[in-house]
Amino acid sequence: MGEKLHNILILGAGNIGRLIAFLLSQTDDYTVFLADKSIDLLELKEVKKNASNLQLFTLDATNEVDLTVFLKENAIHTILSSLPFFCNVQVAKVAKKCHLNYFDLTEDVATTQAIMALAKDEPRAFVPQCGLAPGFISIVANELMKQFDTLDTVKLRVGALPINSSNALHYCLNWSTDGLINEYGNECEAIIDGKEVKVQPLEHLEEIKIDGLTYEAFNTSGGLGTLANTYRERVKNLSYKTIRYPGHCEKIRFLMNDLKMNQDRTTLKRLLEKSIPKSGQDLILIYVSITGYKNNKLEEINYDKKLYPKDFGGLRWSAIQMSTASQICTIVDLITQQPKQYSGFIKQEEFTLADITNNRFGEYYA
Repeated sequence: MGEKLHNILILGAGNIGRLIAFLLSQTDDYTVFLADKSIDLLELKEVKKNASNLQLFTLDATNEVDLTVFLKENAIHTILSSLPFFCNVQVAKVAKKCHLNYFDLTEDVATTQAIMALAKDEPRAFVPQCGLAPGFISIVANELMKQFDTLDTVKLRVGALPINSSNALHYCLNWSTDGLINEYGNECEAIIDGKEVKVQPLEHLEEIKIDGLTYEAFNTSGGLGTLANTYRERVKNLSYKTIRYPGHCEKIRFLMNDLKMNQDRTTLKRLLEKSIPKSGQDLILIYVSITGYKNNKLEEINYDKKLYPKDFGGLRWSAIQMSTASQICTIVDLITQQPKQYSGFIKQEEFTLADITNNRFGEYYA
């Protein structure tokens, strides 16, 4: 990358943020600053012990003055947000004001649209949606879609599941609860019969089989990223659904719709976090199906991958941690290696699958 270290500030020291910081700090190219409004030094002891190029700070990212001062005092080049989606627009505004690169993991449609507006004519790169879905799934789908002369139906399906589960939802809370509720409760984007439409979450329930095992999939918000915009008028049907074990959707519908918990998300969050465990024994399912025409013949291409927890740097990391952190670290690496090639709002589908799998951080997906 060059002789000068790239100073990167990671906001949010949760499950994903700490692994992003750990991965980047394993290289000789980044000086990594990991900040949170309440740093748990005991919890991060093992991470810090195995990452000499990592510094920990207490910082409230919602305080614009304190954040700006920190950026200037530490000569930060890039901000990476692993905060809840509702914090990201404010962070992106500070990045713009300070002329810094900006990355996040948001799945929230409104947040992405706001960042797109901020990034207009910006000389630095603004890259939201750098996770698994949207993110890696968008790159896979785009790679396959380019192989067709005419696109008919494109299905994107992703699941983050416990390998084993004994609770009624057959689920574990390894991701942001706010993000999960947002995906389950907000309208979803889709293209149906060539028209961009809004569809309801938790609807269009389908059965899906992968490697002979049966799962269910249903509408959730945000997973398409910018693909609907990119492929407007070029695809007949385009949809994103979340994969779960059978029976999950019915119970979530009862909570969110019948008990009207979608209108009281604070209570729903408290209930889920009290009742649903976290697990380091998880599984990521990625499935893309494309049908369309090549040389006037109807053809289908499928992509499926399963990802599992991994031991890295003397520590055990869950599949959701590895898949999410590997993706955003790869995107950061690609852009900081060639900064003159990237400016303004960057879509995930501007990267190729080879860009990801050939990168030192993206090897997890290879």
